[in-house]
Parts: sequence; structure tokens; C-alpha cells
Amino acid sequence: MTTATIAAPLSVLVADDQEDIRIALNLALKGRGFEVETAASPGALLAALRRRRYDAVLMDLNYTRDTTSGAEGLEILPQITAIDGDVPVFVMTAWGTIGLAVEVMRSGAADFVLKPWNNEALIRALGAEVARRRTVRDERAAGTRDLAGARDVQARLLPQQTPSMRTVEVAARCVEAAVVGGDGYDFIDLGGGRTAIVLADVAGKGVAAALLWASLQATLRSQAPRGESDLVGLARSANRAFLDCSAPERYATIFIGIYDDDTRRLRYINCGHNPPLLVRRGGGCDRLPATAPVVGLLPDWDGMAAETSIAAGDTLLLYSDGITEAGGAAGVELGEGRLMDLLRGCDALPLPQVPDVIVSEAKAFAGGRQDDDMTVLALRGR
Repeated sequence: MTTATIAAPLSVLVADDQEDIRIALNLALKGRGFEVETAASPGALLAALRRRRYDAVLMDLNYTRDTTSGAEGLEILPQITAIDGDVPVFVMTAWGTIGLAVEVMRSGAADFVLKPWNNEALIRALGAEVARRRTVRDERAAGTRDLAGARDVQARLLPQQTPSMRTVEVAARCVEAAVVGGDGYDFIDLGGGRTAIVLADVAGKGVAAALLWASLQATLRSQAPRGESDLVGLARSANRAFLDCSAPERYATIFIGIYDDDTRRLRYINCGHNPPLLVRRGGGCDRLPATAPVVGLLPDWDGMAAETSIAAGDTLLLYSDGITEAGGAAGVELGEGRLMDLLRGCDALPLPQVPDVIVSEAKAFAGGRQDDDMTVLALRGR
């Protein structure tokens, strides 16, 4: 880039303890359309950066404390980064060596300029670096907007309300570790008092996992009626679709249940997912272990369905591994046992509060850190 292509004045902060250097740089840069401010000391340089943002900083390495080694300038570089990590810093010195240049670049400087400098070369370098940084910032901002839109879309793909059934109450919560994630749940009305209940966890986080969950959800929704008579066939179709659209190392764990509101029976297939916990009214707990492999890894996939019932006062908890693998002190995970105790402790709470409490407790156990998506789906018999 040349200065002729600069569309708007670029602001440059020039820092040097020698007045004649500041004047010379000021004249050279202003003559080419730059907006220039100057600072005569490291303190004035840092103060100026705290007041406003600049497109670039042009600073001397040597000040009154040390006039040859560049040590004073090297100390300033991390302080500049702490104030404004995006501003490109061009360092200048009359005492340059290859070793000093390498150290300066490792410390985060954008370029190393020897005195006496060439005005044309310096101006070209400033313009090109500022243009590059602006492009990076624009792309980053565009990416942030795109991710925000993706998060909104993913939130709308989750059920906007829980199903209304006579014999069970339902509540759910999904909290992604990143802007979007690979956890998800769904409720699909099959008619006749039967509802398909799905909770899935796609391996990985971020956009790739979110796209795979959306594809998996679409497959299950389109073929859900098949699950009334053939749950294994439904899961087999999901496995085939996942294989066809994902990389070899990608897979998902899924729990698919079909609840009959008239009989209180839950027929389900657990494809490598964490065993849901069914806490009975009397305090006992049934685990619903895996009955099939994960989907997305095996072309010759097979499994089997199982069945249980949800009586009045029973609570069934489905969850992703972001809950049980939430890490506490010394690498200790929350684990299934603690989750079971936590679920029993929620017995007196209204069901809509249970998912929120479990997510909050898992995060608290991990010291406020969340390394994986967390999803909780609870059903309570009534």
C-alpha cells in the first residue's frame, strides 16, 4: 500500500526524547496526510495511549535512563500491549543489532526501524501495516457478528416451549461453552399422547459441532414417527446420516425416548450417552445405561431398545457429559455420584428450577469455569 491509497487520516503517536527527531517525524508524516501526536518520554507515551486509540505507535527504544541498549524501550512494549493489544508498534533506534531486532519483534513490535530512516520506506511500512491490522479487525468484527447470528439461530432450533403432558412435567436447559455448541435437545409430538424426547452431544465444541447437531436434529425430526414401532431403525438412520455428512473422527451420543402419556411407559435407546438417572419417589435410583454404540463411527451399526416407567413423584434426569465432567480442585470431576445426590436434593424444588440449579452447581464445582457444553433435561411424574 502507498500513502496515495489512504482513504482517511491515520493517527500515529510518535515517542522520542529528542525534540529534533519528533519535529522531523511530525513534518514527514503530516506532509503525507497522517494525524500525528508526540510524546517526549515513556510515561507520556503510556498516558497518551490511555487517553485514546491510535492507528500506530512510532517509538524510540532509548530514553534518558539508557541511551544505547534499548532496554527501556523493551520494557515499554508489554505495557503498550496491555493498554491496546491491537496497535502496531514501530520501534526506532540508532544502536541496532540483529539480536536487538529479534528481541524487539519477539516482544510484539510490528517493525524495527534504524536511524537515520528513509521517509518513503517508513511511510509505506506504516500504511501497509495499519491497513493490514484494520482488515484483521474488520474480519474479526464480521466473524463476531456471524457467530452472534449463529447463536441466535441455534437457540431458535431448541424447543421454544416444553411439551404439555398429563402425567409428567418437563424442563430443560442448554448452556454452550462457546458461542455455539454441539449439545442439543428436542421434543417431537408424535400424536396419540406420545412424545419423542431427544438429548444429544456431538463430540467437540463450536461451529462444526453446532452444524452437525442441526443436521442430526433434522434427521430425527423427519423420521421420528418411525421410532414408535422401530427405535433401533430410527437410530440406525441417524447413524447413516451422520456418517455421510461428518469427518471420520466425528461422532455423537444420543438418548432417544418415546413417552406414552397414557401408560407412563418410556421406550428408549441410549446410543453411548451418559446413563440418565431415574430417581424414584422412595429415594432409589435406576440408571438407564447405553443400549447401542455412539452414532457416526460404525457403518455396521446395531443396538437395542429398552423400556421403563415414570410414576408420580419419580424424576428422570438426562444430561450431557459437560455436567459430570465439570472439573473441581486437583482435577476431581463432579461425577455421577455427586450428580445423583444433587438430584435427590432438588426433590422439593419446582421442576422448572432443577436444570438451572444443576448447571449452576456444576459450574460452581468447577470454580466458575465451563470447559464443555452443559445440557440438562428433567421429567417428573405427576
